[in-house]
Amino acid sequence: MNRFWRLPVGDYWRQTRRRSSLAEVEDSIPLRVLVLALVILGTVATDIASETTFSFWAVPLSIVGAIWSHYRRRNANIPVKFCIAIGMLVALGAFFGRFIGEWNDTRLSLAELLIQLQVLHSYDTPRRKDLGYSIVIGLILLGVAATLSQTMVFAPVLLLFLGVALPTLVLDYRSRLGLKPSKKEKIVKKNSSSFNFKFLVVNFLVILGLGLGIFAVLPRVPGYQLRSFPVSAPIELKGPFTGRNINNPGYVRQGNSQGNGSGTGEGRNGEAGKIDNNFYYGFNSQMNQNLRGEMKPKVVMRVRSQAEGFWRVLAFDRYTGKGWEISRNERVTTLKQLPWSYKISLDLPIIRTPTKEVVQTYNVVSDLPNLIPTLSYPKEMYFPGPVIAVDTEGGLRSPVQLSEGMTYTVLSEVPYRDRTLLGKASTKYPRSIKNYYLQIPPEISDKVRQKTEEILANYNRERVSRTEDTRTLNSAYEKALYLAQYLKQNYSVPENPFGLPYLEKKDDLVESFLFKNQGGYPDHFSTVLTVMLRSIGIPARLVAGFAPGEFNPFTGMYVVRNTDAYAMTEVYFPKYGWFSFDPIPNHPLIPPSIEEDRTFSVLRQFWNWVAGWLPSPVTGLLNNVFGTIFSWFVRAIAWFLALFSQGWLGVFTGLIVGTTTAFLGWLGWVQWRKWLNLRWLKKLPPMESLYQQMLQWTAEKGLAKHPAQTPLEYAQVSYQQHPRETAQVIDEICQAYVSWRYGGHTPNWKQLQQRWQELNKTKSAR
Repeated sequence: MNRFWRLPVGDYWRQTRRRSSLAEVEDSIPLRVLVLALVILGTVATDIASETTFSFWAVPLSIVGAIWSHYRRRNANIPVKFCIAIGMLVALGAFFGRFIGEWNDTRLSLAELLIQLQVLHSYDTPRRKDLGYSIVIGLILLGVAATLSQTMVFAPVLLLFLGVALPTLVLDYRSRLGLKPSKKEKIVKKNSSSFNFKFLVVNFLVILGLGLGIFAVLPRVPGYQLRSFPVSAPIELKGPFTGRNINNPGYVRQGNSQGNGSGTGEGRNGEAGKIDNNFYYGFNSQMNQNLRGEMKPKVVMRVRSQAEGFWRVLAFDRYTGKGWEISRNERVTTLKQLPWSYKISLDLPIIRTPTKEVVQTYNVVSDLPNLIPTLSYPKEMYFPGPVIAVDTEGGLRSPVQLSEGMTYTVLSEVPYRDRTLLGKASTKYPRSIKNYYLQIPPEISDKVRQKTEEILANYNRERVSRTEDTRTLNSAYEKALYLAQYLKQNYSVPENPFGLPYLEKKDDLVESFLFKNQGGYPDHFSTVLTVMLRSIGIPARLVAGFAPGEFNPFTGMYVVRNTDAYAMTEVYFPKYGWFSFDPIPNHPLIPPSIEEDRTFSVLRQFWNWVAGWLPSPVTGLLNNVFGTIFSWFVRAIAWFLALFSQGWLGVFTGLIVGTTTAFLGWLGWVQWRKWLNLRWLKKLPPMESLYQQMLQWTAEKGLAKHPAQTPLEYAQVSYQQHPRETAQVIDEICQAYVSWRYGGHTPNWKQLQQRWQELNKTKSAR
């Protein structure tokens, strides 16, 4: 080994190693502290978003590593580096071990691996580029936390990270330039040129404002959304699963106070006639609509979906007179996971309606029944349980209750709602539909049918007399639409949840609603519409689920509460499937679905907030103007993108259109700037305007005036850069400008302007 050190090659290697290690050592303590702060913020953000505890061990170890690395920054630290390498290999092995069990959603496993590698790396950061690696790791951890975050708690950490990142980048840039603080700067911190706090604050506000502005106007096109299928940890199933029982914690069986039975609609603790204030009473095999009460609002789910929609839970086919039940509750089908993945495939009915694939991820925040919410027509499910059940009404059931922290993903083929096609749907229904979705208690059948036909006949007579139009409500779709609207406008919901009397044993809910109470509670409207449609031969059923909830534009998730649960009517159209109608007052007649355009959702919400402060006429006018502009803008973008899917001719046409549009846009921008410049020059005093025109002309020739030059200095230099005739005119203009600006003289600017124009004409002629 000693011989090696005496060789020229060994001596060169030893000198090079020492020189490189000493030359690149980073001595700035503030930079090291700020980099450590960024790493800690990234770790804390991951903990907040994923509800983990990485910070309890990662933060102390990172602080110790940063201190150790600073004091040992000029040493080789070969043993420490060897131990770090071994530790990184162990962390990688542990990651692959976790990967096998959680391969369907590896974000948290990757974040944990990154934190472990950063902790090890913190013990060997002698150089500035090593600190640069740590900055990048902190930024990646913040990005991972952003994908995991479901609440606004992440926002303060993001703002704090931005506030720390700005001075970190300033110090990093100074380090790259080799700038070091002077002795005076080290003593007098307030006058240090390393930090201009006013500059940092202004930049922070500008970056924040630009970020929020871009976030608001950024189009949110579903086609550009990432497809990910997060699933929580696997569920261990104990015993066989038949799928026949529905476990709603809000209901109890007789003699069972644990709240895990199917129940019959009695409230918690056997309190008859009252709704449990935490759980929706309709999520059960039976729905007793004779219950009264209201729920205490609480968040139950957060949903990330490519489209807004009604999170469907289950449907009922048999009307009992005071509620609903699933008549074929015993006829369920169980579906198992694929042995190598979380995927469960579901059969889709054959329908002619065009559909759109929508990916939804459900994050359960509060305990729910073992009923699985989805958009309509799910085709694939990534679920933590080994098996699920499907009932005859399309409802999905889990082997266990949906508990807090559960995550699953669903792919649905949601049909488009084409009013023209549905209006032409046949009224020849298959026997399987007639047998179950036209059932009405015979005691009220005739009375409800007569009332329904009377409502429809009145509409037809009023339309003919008012518009002299002979068209009437002939299609099932138009009848369902009108009856839902009629119930909204002619019946009311009592303000008091206990305002209506309980139904007696012989009373019927629909009959009491239509002929006695002139209204009822929200779900009663849907029951009445369903029975009215059945009375005139249109198959319908009651469907229960959750409204979309409140959309949070910052997290991109729908916040769903227990109070968002309600029931509405589903109507069957042969060859097109089931479509929903909502007769509840203050609800949209057609529930939101894939037809809702959320491309500019954040901008729309901001406008709604602004519109709340404006008078109604102004709001209406602006809505019409901007609505027309945005509709044309969206159509133009859709048409342009569609060109590229029409073969080579479409691609060629798209390129020509894009190039032409870009050229015209550039030309328009140039002319706009020229107009602004002319407008600015006209507002200036004549002598100032002539001087600025001269400076602009010389700048176009590539001989612009330096900001540090005075007008007279520039005039002297112009003799070296321009022909003598031109330089003389420039000199005269500069002399006149100085005498006018600083001497208070009034020059003959018209004569100077005439000479300048003649000079320009001469130059142009040449």
